[in-house]
Amino acid sequence: MALSLYIHYPFCLRKCFYCAFNSRTDASCTSDEYVAGLLRELEMRSGMPEKGSFAGTLYFGGGTPSLLESCQVEKIIDAAAKHYALSADAEITLECNPGTITFEKLTALRATGVNRLSLGVQSFEDDFLQKLGRAHTAGQSLAAFRAAREAGFDNIGIDLIHSLPGQTLVQWQSELSRACELSPEHLSVYGLTVEEGTPFALLEEEGKLLLPEEEESASMYEKSSEMLGASGYEQYEIANFARPGFRSRHNSGYWQRRPYLGFGAGAHSYLQLPASGIRFSNTERAEDYLQLISSGCLPTSESRNLSRDEAMAECLFLGLRLTEGVSLDHFYKEFSVSFQEVFGTACADLFAAGLLEIRNGYLRLTEKARILSNQVFVRFL
Repeated sequence: MALSLYIHYPFCLRKCFYCAFNSRTDASCTSDEYVAGLLRELEMRSGMPEKGSFAGTLYFGGGTPSLLESCQVEKIIDAAAKHYALSADAEITLECNPGTITFEKLTALRATGVNRLSLGVQSFEDDFLQKLGRAHTAGQSLAAFRAAREAGFDNIGIDLIHSLPGQTLVQWQSELSRACELSPEHLSVYGLTVEEGTPFALLEEEGKLLLPEEEESASMYEKSSEMLGASGYEQYEIANFARPGFRSRHNSGYWQRRPYLGFGAGAHSYLQLPASGIRFSNTERAEDYLQLISSGCLPTSESRNLSRDEAMAECLFLGLRLTEGVSLDHFYKEFSVSFQEVFGTACADLFAAGLLEIRNGYLRLTEKARILSNQVFVRFL
C-alpha cells in the first residue's frame, strides 16, 4: 500500500491577508526544537500504517517550510526513509516562498533529495502582492525560479491566484502569459476565497474589499483553461495543470482518498482502516504540540471513524475534482453498491442540467460544471 507523508512547518515571516492555514509569525520555539519534535513524531507513528506499506511521496507544507535549513530537511527525509520505507523514486516536494531562497540554499536542498518545488508566486505584479500581504516581490519570484533551474530542479510548480482585489481579465491574462514564459512543469491557479477570521474577511465585512464580479471571475477561470491548454498543460484537477508526466503525485493521493500521515502542529491524516477509514488531526499550537511530544504522547487532538455513507460521499466530492472523475467500477468494488443505486435519483437533476456526465465508465463534472463545482459537491456532504 502506497502511503503519502506530509510535514507541516507552521512558521512564516509574515501572515498573508487571505491565509486561513495554521501558520504564525511569532515562533514559540526554535526551528531545531520544532524539527526535533517532528523527528520524534515520525518515530512514534511508525507503527500505524498497515504492514507492508511504503511512502511514495513526502510533502513539506506550511507556513513557510523554505525557512528550514537544508540540514533540517535532510534529517526529516532520513527519518521518513528509516521509519516509512520512503521509496527511492519518491516525489519529495518543498513549498517555497520566493523571498526565502537563494541559489546556494536550493543547491543544498536538491542534494538532500528534494526533487520538486512548489513556488508560492501568487502574482507577478508587486501591487497585487502588496494587496495580498505577501513577503516577496515579483522580481524575487523570477530570480527564485531561475535559481531553482540552475540548482538542478526539473520539476517546479507555480501557484497563482486570480480574482484579486481590483484585478481585471486582461491583467489575469498577463499573469498567465508570464507564467507560461517560464515554462514550469506544473501550475496551480486558484480563485481568491475570503476565509473567516482573516484580514480580508474583516475588510469584506466593512465593505472595503472590492473583488471582481462573479462573471468576470468565471471568465478568468475559463481563460486559465484556454491559455494553459494552448501552452501544453493538461488540466487534471479543477485548479491544477501539468505537463505530461508532472501531475502532483502527492495531491492526487488526497483526491483519490489514498492513505496519508501528517506530522507537525495542526497536520491532518487519513488511513483507510479500520472499516470505512479514519481521519485525525494534531493539536494546532506548536507549543502544545511540542509539550505532548516531549511527554511521550501522540499530539492527536481530533479523531473520527468514517461511516460508510461518509466514505462514499468523500469518494465522490474528492474524486470529482479530478478531470477524469470517479471510476464507477472502483466505487462498486469499494462499497459493494453502484453509484446509481445510492445517488442516481438524488443527482438526476445534475445530469439533466448538464453538470454531471458518465463517460468511459467514469462519473465526472462536465466542463461547464467546473466553475460551479461547489454546487455539485454539496449534494454529497
